[in-house]
Amino acid sequence: MPDWSRIHREKRFGAGTLPLALFSVLYGAGVRFRLSAYEKGIFRGKSLPGFVVSVGNLTAGGTGKTPAVAMLAKWALGEGHHVAVLSKGYGGRYKQDVLEVSDGERICADARMAGDESYLLAKGVPGSPVIISRSRYRGGVYAHEKFGSDFFILDDGFQHLELERDLNLALVDARDPFGNGHLLPWGPLREPLSQLRRADAIILTRFCREQEAGSREQGQRTLALLKERFPSIPLFCADHLPDKVVFPASGEVHDPGFLRKKRVLAFAGIAHPEHFEETLIGLGAEVIEFRGFRDHYPFNKNELQGLVRVKERIGAQYLLTTEKDWMRIAPVWRMQGDLAFLRIRFDLLPGQNGVFRMISDGLRDK
Repeated sequence: MPDWSRIHREKRFGAGTLPLALFSVLYGAGVRFRLSAYEKGIFRGKSLPGFVVSVGNLTAGGTGKTPAVAMLAKWALGEGHHVAVLSKGYGGRYKQDVLEVSDGERICADARMAGDESYLLAKGVPGSPVIISRSRYRGGVYAHEKFGSDFFILDDGFQHLELERDLNLALVDARDPFGNGHLLPWGPLREPLSQLRRADAIILTRFCREQEAGSREQGQRTLALLKERFPSIPLFCADHLPDKVVFPASGEVHDPGFLRKKRVLAFAGIAHPEHFEETLIGLGAEVIEFRGFRDHYPFNKNELQGLVRVKERIGAQYLLTTEKDWMRIAPVWRMQGDLAFLRIRFDLLPGQNGVFRMISDGLRDK
């Protein structure tokens, strides 16, 4: 498999770049035609009976949408709203037009059927139904009719123009905002950068990592760039913070400081696996070996058993992965006592809670 993370950061024009650039031009033409069709009213968005908040991004993965959606859902539940999370269920095997992943009280589909992110949301936001459908509109109608939902959070919805929204939130990775600046597949952009103008607010993620001065400087540069390009759009800053270390076999839960000076073999199949390794090193873990896989990687038993053998050979104490990866691993592998996952939470920085005021104002006006 190509290393898309590396390709999407590469700015030099090399021998293998030409076909990617050609496909990027074709992809861009299709994207611009679709955007133009919605702008001119040839295609029209549909409205749900309630308040719709979309959480999305401009790039292919890596901005931390899932923890952001979970944070917003918990806030809305705490405010007394009847929340439903609507997702496409990327990577899920479901064939139904609409699949109920959670009814708010119990999980109704596993990660293989629903996809890892939808399943993670179902487990992480009790009290909120999680509904997946390739048409988020039909998923929303289902949630409204069955559960009385009137506050809808659209997961990965920036490009889902079929559904109208009351608040359009765009997440941007402060450390690596737009890669090499090109459209897919040459670069990571799903749409031209100019389309960020559709956002009602932009949230810079991974903005403040105290242990990484270089990352803080990059975050400030990204902030300055967005203020210059989109001066009228409110900007907020957030971070993804280690929350808990969970051993699923025993049920043990530890604070992140547990990993300090622990010898680990770590692995991750996410958009930017190197971010996971950096987080572990920042927590003081001794990462003896790290294995990175592509996003949503479908681990099988043989691969996992191979990782166990490597762990034993190199003398690591624990196997460590992300919570999102564990969602895919759990259905296919028996629980291993020395395997743990790191749970991440999404926190707005102090003084950055204006996004909640925007939602409250929008609800009042509606």
